[in-house]
Amino acid sequence: MNITFLLNGETVQTEAPATRTLLDWLRDTRGLTGTKEGCNEGDCGACTVMVTDETGPRALNACILFLPQLHGKSVRTVEGLAAPDGTLHPVQQAMIDQHGSQCGFCTPGFVVSMATAHATGRTDHDDVLAGNLCRCTGYAPIIRAARAAEGTPVPAHLAADHSHLAENTPGESPQATGAEPPFLPETTDALAEWYAANPDATLIAGATDVGLWVTKGLRDLAPVAFLNRCADLKGISETDDALRIGAATSMTDVLAALRPLYPSYAEMVRRYGSEQVRNAATIGGNIANGSPIGDNPPALIALGATLHLRHGQTRREMPIEDFFLDYGKQDRQPGEFVEAVTIPKAAPALRCYKISKRFDQDISALCGCFNVTVAVGVVTGARIAFGGMAGIPKRAGAAETALTGAAWQPETIEAATAALAEDFQPLTDMRASAAYRLEAAQGLLRRYFDDLDGKGQHVLEVTP
Repeated sequence: MNITFLLNGETVQTEAPATRTLLDWLRDTRGLTGTKEGCNEGDCGACTVMVTDETGPRALNACILFLPQLHGKSVRTVEGLAAPDGTLHPVQQAMIDQHGSQCGFCTPGFVVSMATAHATGRTDHDDVLAGNLCRCTGYAPIIRAARAAEGTPVPAHLAADHSHLAENTPGESPQATGAEPPFLPETTDALAEWYAANPDATLIAGATDVGLWVTKGLRDLAPVAFLNRCADLKGISETDDALRIGAATSMTDVLAALRPLYPSYAEMVRRYGSEQVRNAATIGGNIANGSPIGDNPPALIALGATLHLRHGQTRREMPIEDFFLDYGKQDRQPGEFVEAVTIPKAAPALRCYKISKRFDQDISALCGCFNVTVAVGVVTGARIAFGGMAGIPKRAGAAETALTGAAWQPETIEAATAALAEDFQPLTDMRASAAYRLEAAQGLLRRYFDDLDGKGQHVLEVTP
């Protein structure tokens, strides 16, 4: 496939296989070795690049970013941050002044993440840099460098990337070449027609999961379709009482929509993926892969979300909990794809709790989401869902039954925690034992009761 994009301000064209990663191409084909390979799975941030399109600049992991995803965009590597005359970017100079680098392996990724935040005026440096790992310098001098660069002008050559895009890169789909070129649909209608005819194909949205099938599993994914150009598969529409979220909407945009409505759910989203991952990952991909430890499905189940599916011209919808049938199996027919998910706008009692060995950006040992309604001291409705407790994200039906119609009091909570043992028989694996998972799930229900009672429950808040 013939791909055209801007690389450090210059137009480049390349013939590349559909699943050639940007990281490999930069290092092997262009000799741009500043972008490092660390984990090669999107965790460490050493490969961070700045990608700019019509929505502005984003930090992304080059190791799980495929070249067809870049057509018509601008890419800046660490080599492209300094001005043409050699003047360092403000964050590069600040890293020197604040002694922010020792071994230097992670430094290019840090600098690109910082430069991207600098270009957009971000000052929440802890969040911005949570996806960049440093094992020798420590974060304090790096954060000081980010703060020191605040308020300095965005270098002109970076600010000009938007106009350069309009002048130097094509808007049309890349030219298909090769024996089995990838499909890059511009509309959901085109995707639906193609996928119905190619039901064994792999759909690639953000590639934060599928990318590892290539970099770690060494799989041949052909035929593939890239969804990033389907504008009508993205975005969030709002009615008086609901949000409809397109399947290809990034988790960054989902997080922004969740924050004013569901702070607890939003905080979980902030924790489970780094800035780079959220900028690429999509809500539809997180649902469709059917992982029993995916963190979105328990929250969506607790909210009573509706899932929208499409096959050709046929659409159907279902309660999202009905989508997950068994481990690795979903109610999705060949050639059918997730088109959107609809969630209510009002659920003030929703709380989501994620248990993981590492607080940020770690796979859950379990995740519990609770949405209980209480009127005049009596439980009138309960939706409780867990991830990591079964082969699928699953509702806690027995616990819900124990709560519904009972007084909202500690004795009722204890009856419901006992009922959780009827709902789940979790497995033991490298993340947690079965006994731990069940005990932790019961503890989360007690925590939820205290949370709604106004008692501080945030693990980062320490009070005497």
